[in-house]
Amino acid sequence: MTNADIQQQDHQFLAQTYARFPLALAKGKGCEVWDFDGNRYLDFTSGIGTNSLGFADDQWLNAVVSQASSLQHTSNLFYTEPATTLAKRLSEASGLQRAFFCNSGAEANEGAIKAARKYSHDRYGENRFTILTLENSFHGRTISTLAATGQAAFHQHFFPFTQGFEHLPANDINALTARVANNDVCAIMLEIVQGEGGILTLNPDYLAAITQLCQEKDILLIIDEVQTGIGRTGKLLAYQHFGLQPDIVTLAKGLGGGLPIGAILFGEKCADVLSKGDHGSTFGANPVCCAAANAVLTKLDPHFLADVARKGEKLQQALAKLPGVKSVSGMGLMIGVEFEQGINVADVVQKSIKQGVLFLTAKHKLRLLPPLVITSAQLVTGIAVLENVLKEFSQNRA
Repeated sequence: MTNADIQQQDHQFLAQTYARFPLALAKGKGCEVWDFDGNRYLDFTSGIGTNSLGFADDQWLNAVVSQASSLQHTSNLFYTEPATTLAKRLSEASGLQRAFFCNSGAEANEGAIKAARKYSHDRYGENRFTILTLENSFHGRTISTLAATGQAAFHQHFFPFTQGFEHLPANDINALTARVANNDVCAIMLEIVQGEGGILTLNPDYLAAITQLCQEKDILLIIDEVQTGIGRTGKLLAYQHFGLQPDIVTLAKGLGGGLPIGAILFGEKCADVLSKGDHGSTFGANPVCCAAANAVLTKLDPHFLADVARKGEKLQQALAKLPGVKSVSGMGLMIGVEFEQGINVADVVQKSIKQGVLFLTAKHKLRLLPPLVITSAQLVTGIAVLENVLKEFSQNRA
């Protein structure tokens, strides 16, 4: 089949909920991927931060095939080794105590919301259920996680949304302190780097103040690491850059290296909040997905993570020097590029595709989420293509 054939079938038989790029991808290896017409592309998207080890990493692939050949699914009525191993590794790496496995970031955030409200209800009774999130945040597309998301663009068509969520300006501790004074808040949910919001990093002082406020008021701190976690920022978890110890952490995307798995990690306060029957997921802790996640974690040793941080720093420095670049933001290999007026980010992406490099967008910014295994030489290639594209804009404006 050709690119055109695949696109025609998509338009006929799939719900048209995605604004896709005009490519039908057929196969990939490492940081390269090919379409059905045989064209090769360098990937700076990693499936929106999901293919943490790129395409078909050998160790990851062996783990998946081996597990699928022996035990592909059991349900959570039985114990499995991949799930218990993964839970232990995540607990030791995060400093939290227990894990719950699901299928996606939205599901992980839904479970975190349930746990936070049950924790508060068990201790303080009714009417202490409000969860504060930040303006410009993104926490998922279910009705409740949409309500938690602090972007008006997502609050359309699906009313009524779940009640009990309020969105406050990021990095404004005074606004947060004033709102908490009402004594009806059970949790604060935030992303260390707002991904869908435009790759915006929260201030260290703000994060420290939130931590102190949560401890004083017995408010749970939930950190959404769906996009920032699993090595993306140069630490296994982004909050580890700031010495924080959250009560609940949510994970997904890069955890499975391309297979669907989400996780909720519970700290000491919340370790036993959800008991038998309080929550569940049919495919949660699927043995194949857990085996994939274990393969990812095996790769992400301290040396690997230090290399991610190094590559991210060099990439940011190189991007800042390109023509037409106004600012560069982010951490590690999670980077946003803002262009000068007159440069349309969607046009940059389309022109880059034609030159063999795949990028993403985040609002008005170019978003770079390359596989964590990307080489220095491949980074140079991607930067060179982007430079060529931006020079075209400069010439057209001249």
